[in-house]
Amino acid sequence: MENNAATNQAENPRTERQPMAGTYQPIENYGLVGDLHTVALVGLNGSIDWLCLPNFDSPSVFAAMLDAQKGGHFSIRPVAEGIREKQFYWPETNVLVTRFFTSGGVAEIIDFMPVGGTEPSTTGHHLIRKLSVVRGSMRFRLECAPSFDYARATHTTTLQDDGAIFSSAALRLGLATGIALQESLQATPGGSGASAEFELGECAEETFVLQSLASEDTSCGVVLNADRSDELFEATVQYWRNWLSKCSYTGRWREMVQRSALTLKLLTYAPTGAIVAAPTTSLPEGIGGERNWDYRYTWIRDAAFTVYGLMRIGFTEEAERFMSWVEARCHELNPDGSLQIMYGIDGRHELAEQTLDHLEGYAGSKPVRIGNGAWDQLQLDIYGELLDSVYLFNKHGIPISYDFWQQLRKLVNWIADNWERTDEGVWEVRGGQRHFTYSKLMAWVALDRGLRLAEKRSFPADRDRWITVRDQIFERIMDEGWSKERGAFVQSFGSQSLDASNLMMPLVFFVSPGDPRMLSTLDETVKTPKEGGLVANGLTFRYNVEESPDGLSGEEGTFNICSFWLVEALTRAGQHDHRRLEEARLMFEKMFGFSNHLGLYAEETGPTGEHLGNFPQAFTHLSLISAAYNLDRALGTKNR
Repeated sequence: MENNAATNQAENPRTERQPMAGTYQPIENYGLVGDLHTVALVGLNGSIDWLCLPNFDSPSVFAAMLDAQKGGHFSIRPVAEGIREKQFYWPETNVLVTRFFTSGGVAEIIDFMPVGGTEPSTTGHHLIRKLSVVRGSMRFRLECAPSFDYARATHTTTLQDDGAIFSSAALRLGLATGIALQESLQATPGGSGASAEFELGECAEETFVLQSLASEDTSCGVVLNADRSDELFEATVQYWRNWLSKCSYTGRWREMVQRSALTLKLLTYAPTGAIVAAPTTSLPEGIGGERNWDYRYTWIRDAAFTVYGLMRIGFTEEAERFMSWVEARCHELNPDGSLQIMYGIDGRHELAEQTLDHLEGYAGSKPVRIGNGAWDQLQLDIYGELLDSVYLFNKHGIPISYDFWQQLRKLVNWIADNWERTDEGVWEVRGGQRHFTYSKLMAWVALDRGLRLAEKRSFPADRDRWITVRDQIFERIMDEGWSKERGAFVQSFGSQSLDASNLMMPLVFFVSPGDPRMLSTLDETVKTPKEGGLVANGLTFRYNVEESPDGLSGEEGTFNICSFWLVEALTRAGQHDHRRLEEARLMFEKMFGFSNHLGLYAEETGPTGEHLGNFPQAFTHLSLISAAYNLDRALGTKNR
């Protein structure tokens, strides 16, 4: 891999890219709506190309993002040439508007999933699509072609006066509409779909409701009339606005922070409070490569970032719910006393990975994976992130219980016994275990936060041993995680490779932001890949895969979370060096240019500004919130 791929990043990456070979929308061309159980991804072209029901990690109903022919979709689009599209969110909500501009007029689709007690019935999930013509008249084509269970299940299609029912062995869907539908034969390999062509004049509206049905339902239900549809729309808008009103951030980047917060709320599984890393699976980190993973689960390491990010901007209830989920996992330790690195959103432990060879993958990027084989990896860093999150929650939220402390004490003792082991590291490499510097760093954090918690709450603890081990880890990192030749903290003991995860050192108070070793690491990191660094046009690679092979083939883009970590590290170093603070601000502003048209980020940014990896990624939006909060505070109130 030529690891300077991002050097020539497009100067205007938010320019809408065209679909690939007429089949795949660019990842950044999507927005999302959801109901706190699942989400639907809606393309600029008016097609819903990803939806899992009933939950985030359930089998897909629509998966055209992973196979344009077999995956299934639900599209509504004008029948016209030269269509221009735009998308935006209804202000301060997760209600999505897609507009179509043609020579014959202007139309728009309002997509939303009723949430927060606004559902039209007490069972199932509902996706409402309100189509209207704003100006002129237009002819439209509707295609609803489900493909159940990742295109592995067959289904039957039954047309009715008020819509259609699609029935598979495990799930039934109803499409309610006042438009006469016809059966589309072999719309997907599993069965037929429903389609229609119809015309709407100026100010005309039609409502389409896709809903999951109970097994005994024999009809798709009464079509929602205009008044009821409007009522649900208004109630959903009000729900999101009421929720967002809790946001306490009023700084320079209010709109981006609020959009990130709204996105994180969409990625929250209401029954447990868990937050998925992303709502998609197998969107590639490099087109045509094998770096395709299922992110529809909850990682322990997200805990610290989640709690910190949400609490800093006023969402204490969400932080409390997520912490309850984390506490429950701490009462389910492995037989050896360790934690898993990730769990299902319902708390389940086993996340066996399998490949779906019958799907071609996004733009031909195989394999498509469901489940995640990293669930049983050893990653020592998670203990530090967990203890840090609990420490912050105890300090800024609700004091933790003694029963919780008993479990945490076990974990601190476990890391004290095991910190010297090799592991797969924060990036979940599949090329063998190493002594990763970041893993040792977070082991230090686990001991340090355990000691701080015990001191603050006067909890019983093995203080003398913890202090001894904490100090041993510190000195080991300084001796073996620091390279005099490189003038930087390196990826693993004895290596000469940089790793962006070491930017976390001042953020977790391992070293001061102005420590000469940290400043030197920053200086090395911000160099371009050709110069031996990790930064290209303000975007940051997590490491150089040529210098440090990770057991996988293919290229990857820059990691957006690493870019925001770099902003924070520069911000903290800028307390005594105004030049670095200005550098942090410019880099932060540049990052906004790499979001999509809705302010959303995938996991990575590719060589020409394209989005890569699963989308949208919670970790990226959490790090954006943290960077915005700390940078705004460092800049002060002047010139806002």
